[in-house]
Amino acid sequence: MKLTAEQVARACGGILLCGDPQTEITSFSTDSREIHSGCLFVPIKGERTDAHIYIEATLASGAAGTFTQYRNAPAEDSHPWIYVENTCQALQKVAAWYRAQFQIPMVGITGSVGKTTTKEMVALAFSARYNTMRTQGNQNSQIGLPLTIFQLAPEHEAAVIEMGMSEFGEMARLSAIAHPTMAIMTNIGLSHIGQLKSQENILHEKLHITDGFGPENLLFINGDDPFLASVQGNTPFPVISYGLGEHCEYRAEQVEADENGTSFVMVHGALRLPVFVPAFGIHMVYNALAAIASAEHTGVAPELAAAALREYRPLAMRQQRYEANGITVIDDTYNASPDSMIGSIDVLCSMKASGRRIAVLADMLELGEASAEAHRSVGRRCAQRKVDILFVIGQEAKQIAAGARELAPQMDCREFMDNPSALACLKALAEPGDIVLVKGSRGMHTDEIVHGLL
Repeated sequence: MKLTAEQVARACGGILLCGDPQTEITSFSTDSREIHSGCLFVPIKGERTDAHIYIEATLASGAAGTFTQYRNAPAEDSHPWIYVENTCQALQKVAAWYRAQFQIPMVGITGSVGKTTTKEMVALAFSARYNTMRTQGNQNSQIGLPLTIFQLAPEHEAAVIEMGMSEFGEMARLSAIAHPTMAIMTNIGLSHIGQLKSQENILHEKLHITDGFGPENLLFINGDDPFLASVQGNTPFPVISYGLGEHCEYRAEQVEADENGTSFVMVHGALRLPVFVPAFGIHMVYNALAAIASAEHTGVAPELAAAALREYRPLAMRQQRYEANGITVIDDTYNASPDSMIGSIDVLCSMKASGRRIAVLADMLELGEASAEAHRSVGRRCAQRKVDILFVIGQEAKQIAAGARELAPQMDCREFMDNPSALACLKALAEPGDIVLVKGSRGMHTDEIVHGLL
């Protein structure tokens, strides 16, 4: 990316207070600790800290210039100071303008869970034919998505971007920035229901990913999700479904798993295509179907897309497997929701073990009034799948143990209020041959337990 300060100011409707308008801008950063040559600093004014206090330090560290919500720029400074009413909104406006310079397929991915994994698989499938840019990590927010858009370069032929939201109105803003040409919706679960109040509201908000869609745009949905299935036939643009059900246009049959991963046969019309993904869980089948379907509709042969998926590797803290002293550890500590918890329990219980299957599950956050029953449903799944030992960590997670005891009163459930206590007990208990799943919301820091085991 190469812009001038003048272009940036014009794109966001800002005023250049001082500095050379031809100064070259090659990146943006909201973090004063991550400043380099060519970077424009974006100071965010938050509830606790106003990052404008770091402007002088960032310029001294090599920043090319800065946004500012104040008009107090030193007139003699050679660095561009661009005055805007709101620095976050200014960043978004510049990103929207920059996105408009690229006439390439842009896939937007959203859903309650599975966005990042789906994004990685879709990017792999597209890369079988196109030079594809994709979101790094999970930069999918009001700030992260604009920074992702700035990664677009002239050599890119397609882009796959993750789009996350937790409040009313956020997806509409992201859609206006990214302007996706097609979209994938993975599911409608309970993530952020504390803020959005109902799954119907979650669906309504996430559907804003299609703002601006017309007959030439495509929406791919998990056809087995009842909320998403209700969308089909009720839009002015085509909706294509994938899943396990007979009604899905891209369907998986003969799903099998072994120690290396998951295989299935993808059925689409007359096509029956064997697919293998080196990952575990039925959710990985859905992700692979979404990848192949969206890639085919962008000109990538299904056979090439399926071959590319064989190169998939789990991202950090997303069902990564480790061996330590004969114990298998499944690190799924990046985050947690009821749907992803249940999926991980299914993965744990589908794996061959010479020892016991131990689930270490911490609080799921931001569930509001649905929290107690959501945690209990996870516990019931542990009982149904016959988890051998259940560790729960946190106040909310006590309901996981309660749910497990509803169906299995004699189940070995152990309750803890902090990670160190759980880790100490787990280290004394685990034996060679055991498989240990560790999962919880990011705020519970359950990766501490994984590190302790390893």
